[in-house]
Amino acid sequence: MSPAAAAFRDLHASGCFLLPNAWDRGSARYLAGLGFPAIASTSSGFAWSRGRPDGAMDVDSVLAHLVDLVTATDLPVNADFENGFGRTAREVGRHVALAASTGVAGLSIEDSTGDADVPLFELGEAVDRIGAAREAAPEVVLVGRSEGFLWGRPDLDETIRRLRAYADAGADCLYAPGISGREQISAVVEAVAPKPVNVLVGGPSDLSVADLAALGVRRISVGGALARAAWAGFEQAARTLADGSFAGFEGAASGADLNSFFSSYDA
Repeated sequence: MSPAAAAFRDLHASGCFLLPNAWDRGSARYLAGLGFPAIASTSSGFAWSRGRPDGAMDVDSVLAHLVDLVTATDLPVNADFENGFGRTAREVGRHVALAASTGVAGLSIEDSTGDADVPLFELGEAVDRIGAAREAAPEVVLVGRSEGFLWGRPDLDETIRRLRAYADAGADCLYAPGISGREQISAVVEAVAPKPVNVLVGGPSDLSVADLAALGVRRISVGGALARAAWAGFEQAARTLADGSFAGFEGAASGADLNSFFSSYDA
């Protein structure tokens, strides 16, 4: 097991940690400079940086992006690997093996199909996909994701049933993006214990990091929120510029400060 993978696994053993999502080398390095213990990729943030919508990137582009993130810093990297870029368990296993070869310390597999009419894989098929991912990458922290709350199926009992099945199939960490509030989060944490739970916080929340830790959450990710925040600053400045004003540059980061920060890294 690589040092990064071992360190990442240790982070899941106890306590609660923040796992911010980077979308390129620069954002990864900046997050590392702030002292975060690990980073994650974000499928949406990466896609937007390439001028594409979330879910439109092919597996080869994502694999190259993961290499970019892994080599940007010494931190463990968790891959947002979407649904494994394959319909069958065999395809998922093959792609997960390729993802593991990039050096990522963790990797998530979703149970979403990408089809709005049939948004989730049938449970047995979804379990097989997690099992194939586990077999293909025995050392990475495997995250089983249940996507019902993001795809119009906000059924907590079904979500818990799926997460338990993914845990039994070998997932090390469980994740149901879209759940919110103390009752839902506590129910998921209790249902899959002692396996750790990731909670997504993609916007302002009444719950603090300390609150989530008290609920038993082991890690907190932010998905594309940091990328969206960056895009918001860009959008405001660009739209103001298009209107003939330079006022949108007020509060922009200092070029000297950014050059000073990034000068500590090799090319």
